[in-house]
Amino acid sequence: MHTTDAVHQTQFVLLNESTTPVLSRLSFHVAEPYAVTVAFRTERGRWIEWTFARDLLVAGLDEPTGIGDVRIRPDLSEDEALLTLEIESPDGYASFELERADLEAFLESSYELVPLGAESEHFDIEGLIEEISNV
Repeated sequence: MHTTDAVHQTQFVLLNESTTPVLSRLSFHVAEPYAVTVAFRTERGRWIEWTFARDLLVAGLDEPTGIGDVRIRPDLSEDEALLTLEIESPDGYASFELERADLEAFLESSYELVPLGAESEHFDIEGLIEEISNV
């Protein structure tokens, strides 16, 4: 039997209302059960990554969520099938339109690995303390 400790999903998204789609990748790893990573491929072929709480993505399906660098806004699109992911940093601002069904499928796959509420069972606190101590 083959098991995995990660879920990845690749899709094209629209950046800042552009007509040219951008390749994106969502990732979830059991070793980091509280987090998801979203990555976007730049024109130069590099990947730019942002890691944030999985709970933010879950809550963002139903209501505007996030007050920091990453915000999810189901209310910004006229199409209910789309969600807007806003990312802000000192280097700039970007908004991406993501397919709601794709995000729901990604989250469902992540729940199969680590159900909501069971994250602490998969979180290696000793490993984190060791990592921080060795800096």
